[in-house]
Amino acid sequence: MKLRRYFVIINVLIGIVIAGLFCFGGPVLFALAYIAIFVIVLTRNLLVKGDVRVKTGLSITFFIILLVQLVFSFSSVFHFGTTSPDLLFWLRKLVGVALLVVPMVISRYVSIGKYAAYYLPSVREAMTISIAEFRHNYTRINSVKESAESAATRLSPDNFKEIMEDLHRFDQFNYVNDGSLTDAYFEEAAASLPDENIYIVISNTGSPASEIISVFTNKQFNHASLSFDRDLKTLISYNGGDRIYPPGLNPEMLSFFNRKEDAGILIYSLSCPPDKKRLLIDKIREINEQGSAYNMLGLVSGASFRPNIMFCSQFVYKMLDLAALAYFSKPGGKIEPTDFVELDYRRALKFEYEITFN
Repeated sequence: MKLRRYFVIINVLIGIVIAGLFCFGGPVLFALAYIAIFVIVLTRNLLVKGDVRVKTGLSITFFIILLVQLVFSFSSVFHFGTTSPDLLFWLRKLVGVALLVVPMVISRYVSIGKYAAYYLPSVREAMTISIAEFRHNYTRINSVKESAESAATRLSPDNFKEIMEDLHRFDQFNYVNDGSLTDAYFEEAAASLPDENIYIVISNTGSPASEIISVFTNKQFNHASLSFDRDLKTLISYNGGDRIYPPGLNPEMLSFFNRKEDAGILIYSLSCPPDKKRLLIDKIREINEQGSAYNMLGLVSGASFRPNIMFCSQFVYKMLDLAALAYFSKPGGKIEPTDFVELDYRRALKFEYEITFN
C-alpha cells in the first residue's frame, strides 16, 4: 500500500511537470523529464511479478522509446537551439510532450489484474491523496529532490551530446569489434602466468556513459575491468572504445579513467592458478578473433543477442564463471560493477591498492 501511495504522488507530480514542460521547458528539462519517466516505468516493470520475457521486452521497449524521445527533442523540437515561438515550434513541442506519456500509457495498459496497483492511477484515485499521506512521504520526496539535483549535474547537455554522437557506433546484433587486442597484449598476458592472481578493477571513470549510468544505479563506481598483472599492463574490459576502438572488448589505459575531478580506481586480487589463467587468456583470444560488441540494451534488459555482446561487469563475471572462480551467484545480465565487492561475503578478494588522479 505504501508503494502504491508513492506512485500515486509521483504521477500527480508528473501531471504538473507535463503542463509546465509545455509552457516553459527547454531542451535540458525535456531530457530530464524523459529520463525521469523512463526510470519510473522501468522501476514499475521490475517490481511487478510476471513473465520474464514480457518484462524484458517492456524494458527494451522503454529504452528504445527513451532514445527516440531524446533524438526527437534535440534534433527537431530544439533543432540548433531553436526557441522561436512560431506555430511550427509549438506543434513540435506538443509532439515532444505527447511522447512523454507514451511509456506511461504502455506501462498502464500492459498491466492486468492485481498488478495494476503499481501503474498510473485514475483521476479519482489521484484526488484521494490525503495531507497525512503527503507528510508520510515528505522525507522520501526530499530524498528524491536531492537525488534529482545530483542527477541534473550528471545529466548535462555535454554528456548527452557525446553519447548521442556515439550511438551510431553501437550494434546490438552484430560484432563490430575484432582484433583490438594485439599479439603484444597476449605476450604480456602470458608473461603474467607466474603471478597466480587475476585482478578485478572497479572504477569511477567520469565518462559520459558512466555519469548517466550512475543516475540509475546510485553508485559511485560504475565500471569493471579485468587484468592479468598487478601493474595493469593487461587491463581489458568491454567499453565504448573511447573513440579509438569500436565498442566491445578493448584494452584499457589508465588515462581512460581520468575523466573528472574525483575519478579513481580500486584494484583487488583473486587467486587464480596458472592453468585457469591460461584458460581465460585463451578465451579472450577467441573473443578477440570472433568479434564482440558492447551490450548497450543489456544495461536495461539484462539480455544479450549473441554470446560476445556484453557490458563490462557482465564480461568480468562471465570470465570468472568460465574458470570456476565466481565467488557469488547472480544472473550475468544483472551484474553491477560494485557487486564484485559488495557480494564478496567470504572475502575471496584481497584489496591491493587504490589510484586517485586528482
